[in-house]
Amino acid sequence: MTIREAILTASASFPKPAENTFQYGTAGFRMKAALLDSVVFRVGLLAALRSRFKNGQIIGVMITASHNPPDDNGVKLVDPMGEMLEASWEAHATKLANARSDEDLVAVYEKLVREQNLKDVKPHVIFARDTRASGPRLVAALAAALDATNTEYTDYKLLTTPQLHYITRCLNTQGTPFDYGVPTEEGYYEKTAGAFKKAMQGRQASGGVTVDCANGVGGPKLRELVKFLPPVSESGLEIRIVNDDVVSPERLNSQCGADFVKTGQRAPPSSQAKPLARCASLDGDADRIVYYFVDADNNFRLLDGDRIATLAASFIGDLSRSAGLGEKLKVGVVQTAYANGASTDYVASHLKLPIICTNTGVKHLHHAATKFDVGVYFEANGHGTVIFSDLALKRIGKYEPKSPAQSESLEILRALTQLINQTVGDALSDLLLVEVILAHKGWGPKEWDNTYTDLPNRLVRVEVADRNIFKAVDAERKLESPPGIQQQIDALVGKYKNGRSFARASGTEDAMRVYAEAATRGEADDLASKVAGLVKQAGS
Repeated sequence: MTIREAILTASASFPKPAENTFQYGTAGFRMKAALLDSVVFRVGLLAALRSRFKNGQIIGVMITASHNPPDDNGVKLVDPMGEMLEASWEAHATKLANARSDEDLVAVYEKLVREQNLKDVKPHVIFARDTRASGPRLVAALAAALDATNTEYTDYKLLTTPQLHYITRCLNTQGTPFDYGVPTEEGYYEKTAGAFKKAMQGRQASGGVTVDCANGVGGPKLRELVKFLPPVSESGLEIRIVNDDVVSPERLNSQCGADFVKTGQRAPPSSQAKPLARCASLDGDADRIVYYFVDADNNFRLLDGDRIATLAASFIGDLSRSAGLGEKLKVGVVQTAYANGASTDYVASHLKLPIICTNTGVKHLHHAATKFDVGVYFEANGHGTVIFSDLALKRIGKYEPKSPAQSESLEILRALTQLINQTVGDALSDLLLVEVILAHKGWGPKEWDNTYTDLPNRLVRVEVADRNIFKAVDAERKLESPPGIQQQIDALVGKYKNGRSFARASGTEDAMRVYAEAATRGEADDLASKVAGLVKQAGS
């Protein structure tokens, strides 16, 4: 049977819903799981093509819908170095997903082979999924496409999204000067835990941390990671795990998780943490994390991605200087429009570090971060990491310290390059990064929170008939269409002290996200509500 015939035969089992149009966005494809079978099959075809385009290198496929409700699912591709799919290929994914019939699908597939001048090499793909009930069914659709295209593949079963990114990069760099580690789940734990121990340098964490795992895949994977960490008697770090029920899929992201905490500005009901105790929440596939605590007056205090970015940038900047590399490493911070204005001011005025503002979406932040020797990027939602350039890694690795103090700082810096998952935002490694920094600074959550005062802010979701009529510019801080709406938003913002607001289209659904901040909570809520009203009217 030819590949053409094999695709036609296999595709017949996964017909495209006639009334739906699909679009590959920042998070890949994401929607109700019941609609995804044909999409996942076609992503399998794309993964095979992408591997051929990369001369047989391994491509990753992750089946997850992250922080979405349990009935949703999604699928996205991972490029050979563990990065997101190259942006120019997103359009190919969209064309394949929307081919109306099996014959149309094969035509799009064969056209891609011709246009990309693909060599006849053996494709290689690995894949994994989160804990959603629909996962095994969608894996079957993916495997059918890989079989039809004679692709060699490995099913890694249940993994966090960052673990799949890590393994993809490890497999593709084996035996090269850029070897990233042992390409197994256990290799991930050993590398991460070993680096944590080195980075701690014998320091003790001040008490434990309670981690809400969103009843997702992060729960069992964090429990596994803990087995590789130094005993509590050595590190002082006790990790208390809550919301790790993966037996009941309907509990995923329900009243828990990073998105619940960030959006609702409150702790999960199950947290039960005491005042001033450190708490953290992961999302459903463990690629984002936020911290929080309850202060002495029982007020909820959020320590989100902005806070993690400023903490990491401050620590790495200080380490670079104390190691004697201050003049040789350019440390910078990448933010999106969602970053709190107070954090932006703190980075620029207090830390005196350069800032780049980009469009929302990991691919944009990741790309911008590569412009620095050490690029720190986090979205306010807690998704982010730190990227060390090849030059930075070379300088950190080869530098000869001139004193014991420089030597200690250099050892910590080297350990951080191993602890941090540089392929993508990783809640588990980011958790340990934060704990290392707090231990070295001797800080609790209160001291961390006191570095600057967030402007009160509000994020509102607004359903619209068609999100594509809203066109954003200036790193998504302004709307150029519909005509006139930005002028109306500007007029509203001008009425509030420290006011700032913007609206941007969701990457996965017909909805707009409206963000607003102002000098007081009441003003921020009022501004968000009024801008949401403008958006609702324009989009109805």
